[in-house]
Amino acid sequence: MTSTGLPESLIATLPGSSYTDPEIFAQEQEHIFEAMWFCAVRSADLAAPGAFRTVEVGRESILITRARDNSVRAFLNVCRHRGAKLCTAETGEVKRAFQCPYHAWTYDLTGKLVAAPNLTKMPDVSRTEYGLAAVATREWLGYVWVCLAADPPPFDEVVGDVVARLGDTESIEHYDIDNLEVGARIVYDVKANWKLIVENFMECYHCATIHPELTEVLPEFADGYAAQYYVGHGAEFGSEIKGFTVDGSEGLDRIPGVTEDQDRRYYAITVRPQVFINLVPDHVIFHRMYPVAADRTIVECDWLYLKHVVESGKDVSRSVELFDRVNRQDFDACERCQPAMSSRLYAKGGVLVPSEHHIGEFHAFVQERLGVGRPQ
Repeated sequence: MTSTGLPESLIATLPGSSYTDPEIFAQEQEHIFEAMWFCAVRSADLAAPGAFRTVEVGRESILITRARDNSVRAFLNVCRHRGAKLCTAETGEVKRAFQCPYHAWTYDLTGKLVAAPNLTKMPDVSRTEYGLAAVATREWLGYVWVCLAADPPPFDEVVGDVVARLGDTESIEHYDIDNLEVGARIVYDVKANWKLIVENFMECYHCATIHPELTEVLPEFADGYAAQYYVGHGAEFGSEIKGFTVDGSEGLDRIPGVTEDQDRRYYAITVRPQVFINLVPDHVIFHRMYPVAADRTIVECDWLYLKHVVESGKDVSRSVELFDRVNRQDFDACERCQPAMSSRLYAKGGVLVPSEHHIGEFHAFVQERLGVGRPQ
């Protein structure tokens, strides 16, 4: 037995309250989602100047748009006048400016205040100082990442999660994710805490039980060890499997940069706090989580292919169906766990078996961000 009273082969999870307590969730919003780099939108969704999307990051609504110089800008989605929500639509396009529907304060695509009723009679009001509150942005892997922190952490922390998983940055660059195109997008409304979803994605102890299609394509997953358990490891396709499809049939055109060593392999990467990246030879599956409550998480999943594959109208349904089934199986399992997080039996949490011990590092990360000790 260890000092925790558990056998050597088991380590403790987070306590049940970590998955149910609104106050803990509020702390996570403040110290994780509002303090770290958060993957918000696909850059291609902002195709032209004036295109915009609003997303929830922690407790804030964020307006993301493309300015006339083609740069991406992000702002708190709040009018500087009386605090009205500036844009209520999730997505859309404006010609030159955003206008508040309450008192018509108007901001250009750089956030500058350009018009308001009687503004000329207020010459002491700075058009810049009373412009929209800017949020830091970066573009990487074809996505816009935002950070609400006044002093954003180095973006190397994001890249570092990929390096920790693959061993270097070159391995992911081979997939040219920036230049792939969305062939399918599915949005899931999951009635479960975001951490349950991360924990599920990180382990494969459950794979043989609930993922028959996935273990058919990736036989080693039936042994319970996820690809993320080993640095640089990619799960190999079964000998009779031709592609990463629901029936193992031929896939689509291989991404040219993918090396021979990466061919016929699947790589999974967790980028904290809310991104999953799945790499296979002919496409990339990119998950973004938007935690909205202690017991509810929106997950937006993109299937990315070579541009000519999408533009030609080739059938991508077999590859989409494989991971759509995996997603639904996983999210169903998470929703099955969520109610039990409030059980007296789970007050001190559950346990992790050896093939899940790496999840303990994720738990330690959460606890460190919240300023509390590692779970005992």
